[in-house]
This record gives sequence, C-alpha cells and structure tokens, in this order.
Amino acid sequence: MSTVPLHTQDVDSGTDLETGLTPPTPDPAPPQTLNAGGIALWLRDLAISAAASVLIITFLYQPVRVEGTSMLPRLEDSDRLFINKFVYHLSAIERGDVVVFHYPRDPEKSYIKRVIALPGDRLHIDHGTVWLNGRRLLENYVPDEYRDSRSYEEIVVPQGSFFMMGDHRSISSDSREFGPVERSLVYGKAVFVYWPAKDAGVVR
Repeated sequence: MSTVPLHTQDVDSGTDLETGLTPPTPDPAPPQTLNAGGIALWLRDLAISAAASVLIITFLYQPVRVEGTSMLPRLEDSDRLFINKFVYHLSAIERGDVVVFHYPRDPEKSYIKRVIALPGDRLHIDHGTVWLNGRRLLENYVPDEYRDSRSYEEIVVPQGSFFMMGDHRSISSDSREFGPVERSLVYGKAVFVYWPAKDAGVVR
C-alpha cells in the first residue's frame, strides 16, 4: 500500500528577526503504512459485512425472478424483485398483499399472487366481479382489459387459509382453480422490483 502524504504548514527557514536565531527544521514525519493490526481490522470489517449480507438475504430479503404474466400489469415476465421473508413473523397477512407461496399441488413450485380474501371472509365471484362479505370489492389493480367473466360459487374462506388471485384475471391460475392457500405455504411478501430499471419500484 502506498504511503499517505502528510500535509503540514509551510515553515519559514529564514532568520528569526526578533531573536536572531534560525528556527530548527522539524524532522519529517515517518510515512504511514498498513501494519498487521490494520490488516486485521480491515479483514474483520469485511467479514462482518459479508456475514450481515448473508443474514439479510437468508432471513429477511430474498431475490426472486417472476415467471409468467399472471400479475400484469405490475409484474412482468422475468422481472427481478425482493421478497421480505420475515415480515409475516411480525405482522398479519393483509388483503391486497402480493405474496409468494408454495403451490399447493406441488410445493416444489412457487407462485406469486394477490391476497383477495382472509380467513373467515365470505366470497363469491359473479362474471368476474368479486363480492366480499356482501360488498363488491374495488380492484383498481386490475385494468379492464385484464378482467374476465368467470364466476365462482360462494365460499367462506377456511381459518388459516387465504384466497389468492392474479391481477391478469383472464390467464391466471389461482385459488379459483386450486382453492384457498394455507398459511403455512406462504413464505414471503413482494416488496420491490429492482430489475429491469423500467419496472423498478415498490410492489403495491
């Protein structure tokens, strides 16, 4: 590692007019080098940073890639996003959350959908219009061109389960096909798209 230059004030080497003495020239400061102790501190900080990154990815945020278009228009095929794997240990799953869960018919696969109904909710779908506890559900996240005319008979969502649907209703495979999703299968909340740049932003 190169030495660090020391910046000092200029010293007048001329005669001191008041005393008639020539001020002594100060000894130059020894060059600073990175000793063994400095290397150890640098390696320690590097190890702490690496460990913190691993812990964050392992227990808090995980990068995932979207496959398919059932969550258009917000999420496009091949979008990269972070999911928060810890948030539901501290707070409840809420209606409208975009969540990641193990596919009930094949837990090796993961799906990303929006929570439409909570445990105990009474739900039915009439030609594409979702009715929840006797009231029409306003779904601004579903553009008109992505709606469909499918119906679903009334159910009461079982305790410990959630009714999930994709925003692109006309092509989405969701709880209308495989039923409510058990809480134990949900493992993350979609929070932020980081790539590509045109899609970057918070997932709502």
